[in-house]
Amino acid sequence: MPDTLEELDGLLLTVPKIRVVQRDGIHFQGQRYLSPTLAPFVGRTITIRYDPRDISEIRVYDHETFVCTAIDEDHPNLRLSLRDVEAARRARRRELRRTINDRIPIIAVREQPRTAEPPRRRPRLRTYEEDE
Repeated sequence: MPDTLEELDGLLLTVPKIRVVQRDGIHFQGQRYLSPTLAPFVGRTITIRYDPRDISEIRVYDHETFVCTAIDEDHPNLRLSLRDVEAARRARRRELRRTINDRIPIIAVREQPRTAEPPRRRPRLRTYEEDE
């Protein structure tokens, strides 16, 4: 049995993902996670583990050694679940599709084909007597 609750949480986080540490943090699920401890790991591949019920923070491991806990600075005190994020993305996609589908008939009406005009006759080139 683990000694602390954090160790127990670490054992329960069974969703590992491989990521590369960027200069601006770790990118995961459209969020950016930061921690000052990640500075020496920029450009290196690490393993992250997270709780799908709360993705406001992730735990970072380097070769199965715990490095730090990185947090999403955009939502530091919110408890966001992966399901909430995916539902918000689906709702946004539906809204965008609906907007596009509503605009298609309006644009199609504006861009009705014009009646074909007869082609203009090109004027003949004038020739001079010297050219003949």
